[in-house]
Amino acid sequence: MTKKNLILLYGILFSLTLFLTSCSSDDDGASANFPLTADIFNSVNGKKVAFQGLTNSATSWMWDFGDGNTSTEKNPVHVYTEGGYYTAKLTATSDDGSSVSKEVKLAIDLTPYILLTGGPTATNGKTWRLASGHSDMDYFAYADADLTPFDGAPNPLPAGIFGVGLGLGEVYEDEFTFYFDGSYSHDVKDDGASFSGLVYQFLTTGGAGIVNPSSDQSFGLCTGAYTPESDATFTYVENEDLTVSSVFGGDGTMTYSGVSTLDFSGTEFIGFMDFQRKVIIQDIKDNSMRLVMFMAAEPSAPGINTNGLVLTFETVN
Repeated sequence: MTKKNLILLYGILFSLTLFLTSCSSDDDGASANFPLTADIFNSVNGKKVAFQGLTNSATSWMWDFGDGNTSTEKNPVHVYTEGGYYTAKLTATSDDGSSVSKEVKLAIDLTPYILLTGGPTATNGKTWRLASGHSDMDYFAYADADLTPFDGAPNPLPAGIFGVGLGLGEVYEDEFTFYFDGSYSHDVKDDGASFSGLVYQFLTTGGAGIVNPSSDQSFGLCTGAYTPESDATFTYVENEDLTVSSVFGGDGTMTYSGVSTLDFSGTEFIGFMDFQRKVIIQDIKDNSMRLVMFMAAEPSAPGINTNGLVLTFETVN
């Protein structure tokens, strides 16, 4: 072997030795060479999650999957029984008893119902309020088959219109909380009133229930006194044909086919208090949902819907 080849061979052997030394892992007992660290990699497929513990100098691993189940495997696979939001935690421990932890937040199989309620781990439910910023899909409508935009009203609704435009800014403060078990709560805040229709208030209370008649009554809106019910519940239906009263229907009704709906026990409602309390969910995401709420605004057709309010709600953090 030539001198040149011999030098090259020594160089390769030296580099290989350095490489093998530097590649010590949790399993070879080289805990003295690296500080104890932990990180998490995960991949989600439906309700199944494959976890990988990325650790240095650990000799044991404890996983808490956030649903009451645990594992001591380094790289476990876990199947959640319910979709929802979970926080998985890995605690890695070394030979000397020291430990380090890492958490990862997971969104598992988010159905519309879980988006609405926060899922089984949301012990305080999920709270919504009318979004003061509105969206480019918010507008006043007629209660016809196409929810045609109402003549003379801005479309889309500008941000803060109920406050700056109508003097009803308090309607952005009321909160509506949905719980995974189907219970429901409603906070009307300090004014003790909710967003409502003027015609509804006159027909049901003779006007005595009106708290704020609005600075511009041309849209028929106000706030009305309301005491939320205790032990209220809600019902979510993902797909149904909803029939409501309507002055635009030949038989006094209008049917909206294949819609998602929310309905409530007793006198409860979300967002807008009027004769029709069952509402349509047009769209729902993690932090926003858009609803269609109906209003009976014609005194000559008492209790029959004339209009719709297409409005966006946002989550309360």
